[in-house]
Amino acid sequence: MKTSKNFLLSLAAPCLVLIAIIGFFHRKDNNRVQAIPALVVGIGLIFSNTLGRTKRRKKLLNQMLNRRNTLN
Repeated sequence: MKTSKNFLLSLAAPCLVLIAIIGFFHRKDNNRVQAIPALVVGIGLIFSNTLGRTKRRKKLLNQMLNRRNTLN
């Protein structure tokens, strides 16, 4: 149950970006500006997730290397 919930949540940011792009091209003239905040938020969430994952992986690798060095 939890894995399906996480899967749906992981699709939220890309769907937000897709909806913003569709909304941007569907609207005319000054109304296009209304789609920009959703696009920025979606891209921000994706980058934030990517940077957080990279930071967690680097931290885990450093911990593994430190434990390996202390055992030797």
